[in-house]
Amino acid sequence: MTTPTHQHATILEVAREAGASKTSVSRYFSGERERLSPNLQTSIAAAAQRLGYHPNRMASGLKGGRSRIIGMLVADIRNPFSVAVMHGVEQACRERGLSLMVCNTDNDSALEREHLALLTSYRVEGLVMNAVGSLDRELQALVEQGTPLVLLERELSQVEAEVVGLDNARALDLALDHLQARGYGELLYLSEPPGLASPRQARLTRFQQGVAARALAGEVHCQTLGETESLNRAIGNFLARPGTLPKALLCANGNATLAATRALHSLGARLGETGLLGIDELDWCELVGPGITTLAQPTEAIGRAAVECLMRRRDTGGRTMPARRVHFQASLIPRGSTCR
Repeated sequence: MTTPTHQHATILEVAREAGASKTSVSRYFSGERERLSPNLQTSIAAAAQRLGYHPNRMASGLKGGRSRIIGMLVADIRNPFSVAVMHGVEQACRERGLSLMVCNTDNDSALEREHLALLTSYRVEGLVMNAVGSLDRELQALVEQGTPLVLLERELSQVEAEVVGLDNARALDLALDHLQARGYGELLYLSEPPGLASPRQARLTRFQQGVAARALAGEVHCQTLGETESLNRAIGNFLARPGTLPKALLCANGNATLAATRALHSLGARLGETGLLGIDELDWCELVGPGITTLAQPTEAIGRAAVECLMRRRDTGGRTMPARRVHFQASLIPRGSTCR
């Protein structure tokens, strides 16, 4: 059967094109496709593609049904971690017949509030949030109204929500143990200002605890990473400081690792002689000099776990369920930047 493609195809037209009932097509697009045979699913998908049919998720939600939309608030879409986790969230949504609507807050609390209002107007079935964290009251109200909420790498004391992310304490311990084993005794920890971002604060606190426990010399430098001259000066001063112990930089995330790599290059420092270890494995890390040692986060697994937590809470009506903490472990990828 062939039907001309047009812009506003209906469920009935998709059903005719696929040789299926309207009920079957409706089930396919409402998240009940597992009730249909694989052949019928294939026929409906092919018919919808030929006709250019896309279900109106918002209309479905406004009629009182499920919108099949998951909302995601991202603090900084330029952050490689956010992009990688978002991919895992999107994959998990697609497998469940859900659509993902993403809003970038650009670390702006006003934008965060505006985008949260936008997502709730679409009656999202759940919300994944990796953002500034200044909306405790609004988020707790959503939870009390029955909207499942998962916080990525953020803990808000006033919000009863699932938290999914890296075990930051164990990640920092792994990094410090590696640097100490490689002979580095003076460490400079580089981070963007912690602000309200709880993972930055958690990593900073663990670094300070860890160097004290290991009798290492540790310094901290927090700044906006775009301030190149200030960063170069801070790293240059650290490297020039008299001392007999080998020095290394420990970077709080991928953005800090990139900034530190550029600074070391401009200062003429040799990787390895000056140690460099970054949290977050990025594609370019193995390509720079002898390669940069990293702690890789299981970003896709984190994204998928966020959706699984949302669906569990939604499907069990879990407003009274205790919120869980799901922590993943980092993997050390040793390279030449920590070989002396």
